[in-house]
Amino acid sequence: MFVDMREGTQEHWKVIGAEHKAHQRSAAPMQIMDTLRRLEPLQLGFAANQLTHSLMAGTLARRDGASDEEVVAALCHDIGKVLSIPNHGPIAAEMLKPYVREDIYQAIYWHQDFQGAYYYEFVGKPGDLRENFREQPWFAFAEKLVDRWDAPAFDPDFAVDPLESFEDQVVRVFSSPKR
Repeated sequence: MFVDMREGTQEHWKVIGAEHKAHQRSAAPMQIMDTLRRLEPLQLGFAANQLTHSLMAGTLARRDGASDEEVVAALCHDIGKVLSIPNHGPIAAEMLKPYVREDIYQAIYWHQDFQGAYYYEFVGKPGDLRENFREQPWFAFAEKLVDRWDAPAFDPDFAVDPLESFEDQVVRVFSSPKR
């Protein structure tokens, strides 16, 4: 193998590509599961910790008849908080982008502005920022994600589906990029 990318050959990149694909099929979904577990200690002032919140959002989506992509998006919508609370939506969206539809990507990216209808006025921001996106083709999905699965998902006593029950869906979604 090369030690300087400028020396790479087609054969090198064939091996590297195969290794990346193998990793994607096996390790990447498990890294998503591990990262979701890292949300548990993040209480952040809410009644439920961020893992419980994510599990509740995923459970609500699942019970609402959502597709695998939608359930996984609901489950992972706040996964970026492990790295950056202020930028968690775009981080989660970029993690999901190769694996989900465009409307799901956009909804996750902008979900904070949709949630802002419930609290932005209390932190000095306009509460109607979701209206900036009303004409977008993904608006309806973003509204459903936030209003039906995300906003009501802070009850620590809600009987959430366990994280392990989502593993097959996480594996299906994160094993093969669609774009």
